[in-house]
Amino acid sequence: MLVAQRYDKIVKLVNEHGSMRVTELSERCQVTEETIRRDLDRLERQGLLRRSHGGAISVQGEQPETPFSEREIMHAEEKRRIAEQAVGLIEPHDRILLDASTTAWYMAASLPDIPLTVLTNSIRVATQLSNREKIEVIATGGQLVSRSLSFVGPLAERSLETYYVNKLFLSCQGVHLERGVSESNELQGRVKQKMVGMADQVILLADASKFGVQAFAHVMNLNEVDQLITDSRIERSIVERLQEQDINVTVV
Repeated sequence: MLVAQRYDKIVKLVNEHGSMRVTELSERCQVTEETIRRDLDRLERQGLLRRSHGGAISVQGEQPETPFSEREIMHAEEKRRIAEQAVGLIEPHDRILLDASTTAWYMAASLPDIPLTVLTNSIRVATQLSNREKIEVIATGGQLVSRSLSFVGPLAERSLETYYVNKLFLSCQGVHLERGVSESNELQGRVKQKMVGMADQVILLADASKFGVQAFAHVMNLNEVDQLITDSRIERSIVERLQEQDINVTVV
C-alpha cells in the first residue's frame, strides 16, 4: 500500500467510526504502531483528523471556534451583566474555576482583590488576575488554542483531575432544552466535562443567544447545572422549562 493510500484509508476509517485507536489502525493498515503515530501527526497538521490519547478522532461536523477577539464584542453588554451577577456569588476563600469564555474574562476583570483560589484554562483570565495580590491563580497548562487563548488536551484534563473547587463558572456554545449543554469541538467539550466533574456547584453563564443551539460536542446534561445566569432577552417559556428541571435561573 502506497503512503498516500494509507493516509486515505486512515482518514476514512476514523471518519466512519468517529474515532480509532493506534492499535486498530496498525492492524487495519498492516504497519507498525510507530508508523501510524507519525501518520496521525501528519494528518492532524493537515486538519484531516485530531489526535487523541492513544488514537485519533474525526473532525467531521466540528465547528471552528470563533476567535476570542470577536466573541469579546458579541453581546458584550449582556455578558457584562451576567458576569457581575456571577461575581456576587463568590465569597472570600472560595476555590473557583473559570473557563476560557469571554463571560469568565469579564468576571475576572470585575473580581475584587479578596482571598481566593482561581483555577483556569484561560490565558486571558490568568493575565487579568495577575495583579491581584490576594488571589492565587493556577493555570492548567496544556495545548494552546490560539483562537480562544485556552488550554485544552490531555495535559489540561489531567491537571484538572488534581483539584476540587467549590464553584465552577462556565459558558458554552449552545444550550438545548432536550440535549443539554454543548461546545464547538471535541477538545473544548472534553475539558469542560472534566471541569463539571470536579466542582461542588456548577454555574452556567449563557446569554440568550445560546439557547436552542446544539453544537458539536456534548458537555453535560441540564440536570448537572445548579444555577444558570442569563439575560433578559430569553423567552419566558424557556425559563419556565428550565425551572421545571430544578435549575435556579437568574435573569439580569
